Amino acid sequence: MSFYNYDEAKEAADFIRKFIADKPSTAVVSGSGLGGIADIINKKIIIDTAEIPNWPRSTAPGHAGKIIFGKIHNRNIILLQGRVHYYEGYSMQAVTFPVRVLKMLGVEEYIATNASGAINKNFRIGDIIAVKDHINLMGMNPLIGVNEPRWNVRFPDMTHAYDEKILEILKSFGLKEGVYAAFTGPSYETPAEIKMAGILGADLAGMSTVPEVITANAMEMKTAVLSCVANMAAGISESKLTEEEVLDNMKKISGKLSDIIVKLIEKLNGE
Repeated sequence: MSFYNYDEAKEAADFIRKFIADKPSTAVVSGSGLGGIADIINKKIIIDTAEIPNWPRSTAPGHAGKIIFGKIHNRNIILLQGRVHYYEGYSMQAVTFPVRVLKMLGVEEYIATNASGAINKNFRIGDIIAVKDHINLMGMNPLIGVNEPRWNVRFPDMTHAYDEKILEILKSFGLKEGVYAAFTGPSYETPAEIKMAGILGADLAGMSTVPEVITANAMEMKTAVLSCVANMAAGISESKLTEEEVLDNMKKISGKLSDIIVKLIEKLNGE
């Protein structure tokens, strides 16, 4: 069993480097049903994560388990088609292992996407929300355990976990902003849990991403999250929540999300 430590991350990074000639500047992580983002990458190099030493295997629907390296507007991009989740039975260290590897490859910006349920009644299915902050309701933090100073300081500040400059760019595209509440899943939240999260200040609910953001922020990557509203959260709508609805709605959003990522890369390039 892997302990997901520094040496194991280095082994994974060294393996990936065999396939890519240039350092990736920006990482994009695609959430449930959003793997179509790969279509916007040029000069693709595709790596199956099953081949990468120590890499955790995704079992969630809509997560392909591929790494794609290439270019968008001449910027070196590395795309993770899918992620692993705490609800799959992985430790937090396993969930955030890919983040560690990406930083060791030289990634400077970490842009995550996900599917979420809307708590804010002003949001609609199909909206893409720029996450400005989060509430960790998972009962666990990925930095718990033996500290590795080669990765991060023991007590990283989380005041600006979501990069302010990238947030301003996303807002300039007309995107709404919101606070994301992370639950463990895999069961959807109850109406009472959603009501609680709303009282605490959450606009969205989901089952991922926050451990990655904590880790990426700790490793001093500029971090941003684009959350795609796949449904209205429990109690906000009386409709039954289903996995099929999430995946269907994410497919519909994928093209719009790809356009936003291309525009964001343009801005990061100073174009």
